[in-house]
Amino acid sequence: MSARTRARRRALELLFESEARSIEIGDLVPLRSSDPDYPMKAYAVEIVDGVSAHRDEIDDLIRTYARGWTLERMPAVDRAILRLASWEILHNADIDSPVAISEAQALARDFSTDESATYVSGVLSRIAGLDS
Repeated sequence: MSARTRARRRALELLFESEARSIEIGDLVPLRSSDPDYPMKAYAVEIVDGVSAHRDEIDDLIRTYARGWTLERMPAVDRAILRLASWEILHNADIDSPVAISEAQALARDFSTDESATYVSGVLSRIAGLDS
């Protein structure tokens, strides 16, 4: 597993925990960074900070391109995956959109429902302009 893949998993955990526990992400990252057995990846922090900084824009795009589900009714892990990958697509020039989508599909397969990988891919493809 690549370092970026591990960082995405860590970012997903942080985004999910922040929402599930209603803890500001700015408070959660320092708390979780102190675990010597599970060191914080710099790219995970970059993702989380980016999602936090662009949350309204990202959520508006997800609402626009999601079909059949409102953002609020989606499984929480799917919301976190969509936010993470949307940030990569929109704000990280080092990551190609197909790579961000593929990584998001893998996260959805590992952590969400059987249908989530396909759904996540569809939403992200529309956000990236790869699917009309």
